[in-house]
Amino acid sequence: MTAPPGWLTPLVDAVRDIRASDLMPRIGEPDENVRRSAVLALFGETEVRGPDVLLIQRSAHLRSHAGQPAFPGGGVDPDDGGPVGAALREAAEETGLDPAGVEVLAVLPDLWVPPSANVVTPVLAWWREPSEVSPADAYEVASVARVPVADLVNPASRLQIRHPSGWIGPAFRVADMLVWGFTAGVLDRLLDLGGWTRPWDQSVVEDLPEDVLALALRQRRDAEGREGR
Repeated sequence: MTAPPGWLTPLVDAVRDIRASDLMPRIGEPDENVRRSAVLALFGETEVRGPDVLLIQRSAHLRSHAGQPAFPGGGVDPDDGGPVGAALREAAEETGLDPAGVEVLAVLPDLWVPPSANVVTPVLAWWREPSEVSPADAYEVASVARVPVADLVNPASRLQIRHPSGWIGPAFRVADMLVWGFTAGVLDRLLDLGGWTRPWDQSVVEDLPEDVLALALRQRRDAEGREGR
């Protein structure tokens, strides 16, 4: 295993004994038949833009997480052997990255995500040998971006988003995307744990944009319809 760069070491050290509650609040309990997913929190680095993290924007027509920015990832299949295999496979299918260039650093605690009825396992990784990435599956992925950590921690990029349910959580405006929800919550904590966060105005709270809300509401209706069958 190749040691990660020095700037990533504080984050790797911080997640050694991390609990799920350190990453996001627990809301309810999953049932026994819950779906399991994994996402790849992949940090890389370029000479020009410095440390970055790989994000995708999902296509607007998907039944789950339509139009949302996210870490690459998806459901854990029986042949994956667990969350690491699932995260790497899904990332390769979605972005075209070469898993051989990815060094897995830690498997983070399972996180229960009620809106999608999923238990999601984040897999923290270092992009030891970056490969070209783009939407490898246009049906599922609208765009792929290596987002600089400097952009994520820029106070001008930061805000909080208010959902009509009353939920308020961190968000980022980066790479022509509004990153919110589960992905933004995990990113917010990883940036804190890595020691990268800069002071920002947490009083800046905006309502979820109408187009984003419409996709989220459609997803909820579709999920409720499937459960009712």
